[in-house]
Amino acid sequence: MKRAFSQVDVFTNTAYLGNPLAVVADGSGLSTEQMQSFARWTNLSETTFLLAPTHPEADYQVRIFTPGGELPFAGHPTLGSCFVFLNNGGKSKNAEFVVQQSAVGLVKVARQASQLAFAAPVLNRQNLSATQIEQLAQALGISSQEIVHAQLLNNGPTWMSCWLKNTRNVLALKPNSKDLLQLGYMVGVAAAYSTEEKAQIAGNPDIEVRAFTPIDGLLEDPVTGSLNASLAQWLIAEKILPKQYVAQQGTCMQRKGRVELRQDTAGQVWVGGEVQLCINGEVELA
Repeated sequence: MKRAFSQVDVFTNTAYLGNPLAVVADGSGLSTEQMQSFARWTNLSETTFLLAPTHPEADYQVRIFTPGGELPFAGHPTLGSCFVFLNNGGKSKNAEFVVQQSAVGLVKVARQASQLAFAAPVLNRQNLSATQIEQLAQALGISSQEIVHAQLLNNGPTWMSCWLKNTRNVLALKPNSKDLLQLGYMVGVAAAYSTEEKAQIAGNPDIEVRAFTPIDGLLEDPVTGSLNASLAQWLIAEKILPKQYVAQQGTCMQRKGRVELRQDTAGQVWVGGEVQLCINGEVELA
């Protein structure tokens, strides 16, 4: 059966410098096994399948797969899936938001000029033990003294996350994939650019982020919405970062991912970026 198919690039204003996403615009009738098989074949960090919603407030339902399994929520698949839904003529029930249904519940996506922005799901977080911090440092190939703050963050996916002293340390990381796998979590790392460093980088990013995901079959993810969402919720709450900032990700993979984070007056964190259409056509799926 031929189904509408798109491949988009998320969190970038220039195609092929963000995070690619495969989207099957009509996943009706496909089994979980068929979806997983296709996601393994695309070999992208995520592949999504759009379905009719089962919740009365939702505009569509999405299922999200990595090559290694299904995710309850992910950020760049949320923006990319919403872009494809709208690009294929989808209409939202709400004049202000598109509402996506996923395993974590309903997620609002706002349209803001050339960008889309999703409302970050509720975050659960906890401190890491001294032993966990040592294990994390070892997996990253650094001294634990370089880790300034560390938390376990969960907004659907779970991220063992840390804040390092400077972006040079973030960009120099060469982690051991076997040690990362033994941690049992995906790993997020970030640090702030100095004012002088920002001035020398196009787009003036405030922080640099890296995401290591061997547990999902890929060593590193180019640009990661769920991680940036949970980092923002944590770091803004702890006043480590301001209520609005820009994250850069993908530098070490020759990408230029740009994620715009802001907390509104109600305390909701929004995660925004541009989406570029790269491939549009049909795919043969039973």
